[in-house]
Amino acid sequence: MAPVPHPNTPALQRTPITAEDRILGPKQALATLLEYGDFECPHCAAARPVLESLVVENLDTLRLVYRHFPITSIHPHAQMAAEAAEASGAQGKFWEMHDLIFTHQDRLEAADLRRYATAIDLNLVRFDREMAVHTHLPAVRDDFRRGLEDGVNGTPTFFVNRLRYDGPRDRGSILAEIVAQVAAARV
Repeated sequence: MAPVPHPNTPALQRTPITAEDRILGPKQALATLLEYGDFECPHCAAARPVLESLVVENLDTLRLVYRHFPITSIHPHAQMAAEAAEASGAQGKFWEMHDLIFTHQDRLEAADLRRYATAIDLNLVRFDREMAVHTHLPAVRDDFRRGLEDGVNGTPTFFVNRLRYDGPRDRGSILAEIVAQVAAARV
């Protein structure tokens, strides 16, 4: 039987960041902000501009990692949207599709996702083929599995330098945690 952690022990990210992860910012940043997200989750959509602005404003020290955690029981389009983001990523445009999906969160039918693929100038033949045969579903499921290993039970869930962050979701609070983690990393 595994030991039960003390209630005051912070939850740790157990899964490593890999080359397959979707990363915005420098790969060797002092701080890593990992988000498990769902494209239909309104809280994830609200967090998106905050997280991306933090990366832009802290280019030397912060990277954002996005992993899919589609909660299909309440968000029926989240998995297909995640597959579309991965199909876009296969063509080098993950973040462009990521942003479009969150911007148009209320329009995530297959035809909508194809329209977004057109807007970001993807190879539509490839996109359509990969979506039809669910080429990227294993990657989405792998992210979900890693989320379960990391103790994720809802979205968005954040980890800053492998420590779960359950604090306030405003910009100042998240930035304060990042600054604290960067200071700890420099020691």
